[in-house]
Amino acid sequence: MARNRAYWDDYAPEWVAPGRRGWAAQPSWGEWGVPDPTGLYDRAAGTDTLELGCGTGYISAWLARAGARAIGLDNSWRQLETAAALQDEFGLRFPLIHGIGEQVPFAASSFDFVVSEYGSAIWSDPHVWIPEAGRVLRPGGELIFLGNSALFALVAPELDGTPAGTTLLRPQFGMHRFEWPDDDSVAFHLSHGDMIRLLRREGFEILDLIEVQAPPGPDEVTFNVPREWAQQWPSEEIWHARKN
Repeated sequence: MARNRAYWDDYAPEWVAPGRRGWAAQPSWGEWGVPDPTGLYDRAAGTDTLELGCGTGYISAWLARAGARAIGLDNSWRQLETAAALQDEFGLRFPLIHGIGEQVPFAASSFDFVVSEYGSAIWSDPHVWIPEAGRVLRPGGELIFLGNSALFALVAPELDGTPAGTTLLRPQFGMHRFEWPDDDSVAFHLSHGDMIRLLRREGFEILDLIEVQAPPGPDEVTFNVPREWAQQWPSEEIWHARKN
């Protein structure tokens, strides 16, 4: 977590402008901006929500505008500084907590929704952060998180700026911890089978797995993924589960 904190503190200035665009936009999911398939924002009014890895805070802002009592938590001080500045700019305030998904500083059964778009969904160990999410959710509460698809984790190029291809570059069996030669961050991805077993072991009922397809649009490469690629194979996936 110290490595990821340093990485995101250094990277934070590049997320100021995207964060501002997110605060000004309508709710969507992922880098391709797909409409919400989970109904989260339609059901958020009057609920307690926690975003794990909130970054610049735009998802928590969307939840707060939808009527939720939103809290954003992030590992990076500089990302939280951006989120606080955007709160001032947009005139919307909610608590911002410096912390990590592996050690959530809240009591058990505190929230109706735990949400992560990237954030803890890929930058925290799922064998630690998902049990923590389950601990702080109330019975019947929902966990919704988006990260890179399991398929993309197998074909992702080693170096940033290289478009994804169609060749498997690493094995599926045993996938968990990913480190990259061009930065010092640590990411985590599980196969679908391993994720299903983990969620069920932690007392979750899996409601849906949405493999995100990029919508039509201009030819572009978004974080190593050409749009044409993401219209044929999912580069992102959304897991939606309910705590029993």
